[in-house]
Amino acid sequence: MKKNERGAFSSKLGFVLSAAGAAVGLGNIWRFPYLAAKYGGGAFLLVYLILVATFGYTMIIAESTIGRASGKSPVGAFRFFSDSKAMAAGGWLNAVIPILIVPYYSVIGGWVCKYLFSYLTTDLKTLASDTFFTDFITDGASTELWFIVFTVMVIIVILAGVNNGIERVTRFMMPVLLLLAFIICVYGIRLPGAFEGVKYFFIPNLKNFSWMTIVSAMGQMFYSLSIAMGILITFGSYMSKETSIDKSTRQVELFDTLIAVMAGLMIIPAVFSFSKGDPEVLKAGPSLMFVMMPKVFAGMSGGKLIGILFFLLVIFAALTSAIALTECVVSTFNDEFGWSRTKGTLITAAVMIALGTLSCQGYGPLASVTIIGMPFLDFFDFLTNSVMMPLSALAICILVSRHMGLKLVDQEVMRDGHPFNRRRIFAFMIRYVCPIFVIIIFLSSVASAFGLIKI
Repeated sequence: MKKNERGAFSSKLGFVLSAAGAAVGLGNIWRFPYLAAKYGGGAFLLVYLILVATFGYTMIIAESTIGRASGKSPVGAFRFFSDSKAMAAGGWLNAVIPILIVPYYSVIGGWVCKYLFSYLTTDLKTLASDTFFTDFITDGASTELWFIVFTVMVIIVILAGVNNGIERVTRFMMPVLLLLAFIICVYGIRLPGAFEGVKYFFIPNLKNFSWMTIVSAMGQMFYSLSIAMGILITFGSYMSKETSIDKSTRQVELFDTLIAVMAGLMIIPAVFSFSKGDPEVLKAGPSLMFVMMPKVFAGMSGGKLIGILFFLLVIFAALTSAIALTECVVSTFNDEFGWSRTKGTLITAAVMIALGTLSCQGYGPLASVTIIGMPFLDFFDFLTNSVMMPLSALAICILVSRHMGLKLVDQEVMRDGHPFNRRRIFAFMIRYVCPIFVIIIFLSSVASAFGLIKI
């Protein structure tokens, strides 16, 4: 790519699959199932679906429209619609978030690579041991190696560009991801006792319903759809004027929700079968994927093959999201500093390795070094997801409702006769509801991090 030359998606499908790939990540595979189990199964699922159709739809429309109307990555897009210093800060906030997320996200991606390699080379008993995961993440050299492996895969795709890299890879990975998810779902729900897990997941359990069900579903929806990370603004700037923003948004919603539901069906019924119906086992949190699932696979007939397919699926999900985050960073460097794709990508890689190394070593050699009581990886996750992303979303709401204007949104979405099916919902949500939602997410997440409430 020449200096200052911006990429573009070659087709409507390219945008949809790339945006869906950005949304479908590690949060869908492990975070969604354990939150669903913890907060009422079907009740959580129902609240989540309602939020995706309202809040999620609104934010995807807003960010995609900002990107396409301005033709810029986040910093330039905010500057395009407002000369306010506060809005400029909002643009930089959207740009900085992916710079901070992608290093630690790539560390976790490295963990997944290690597990896939281990399923190919190691016996199930060893993988299912209580110490396998802990021994790995406390080994600074091993985690660094697998982090670099994952990072190199991401950088190779980014160097190839928007068409030949991002679009081509997601066109291959997303259908394969769906196929793998379907195979694992079918296998899992046929296990003895697994159908009780299916019922738990789909039938609302009002006894476990609480205010925290709503707050947790909001947080998951926020995380799952890649809202307020700068990704959708960047991808929107690559979208052709002939592509329907409304239709594409609904397709991204559908794809992301389908993967989240399939992740629930991959994990919840299998763990129900393994634990003989004890939902408490599902509440293992982040360790569910790396500690509990290997135990489940070890107890299955054909567990080694299913384990291989499962972690291959998770790698695809992790890669598509990491690629989207990295592209957002490179696009900002290209737009704001006039760097070529190669220069921007290599500098981004250097930042990823520097910050990612801190997260790699944070459970090993640097375990004694913490920030507000958190290891580096946990701190970066808290800072971006609990503090910066809600504030970023609030800035987007203000930019659209007070600076860009809803009339311009209407014109961009309905360009060339395209429909805007939930126009009234969008207008009401972006003006009133979304700002309140993101403030609630911000306050509840920060309060939870400091132990004031439990989420």
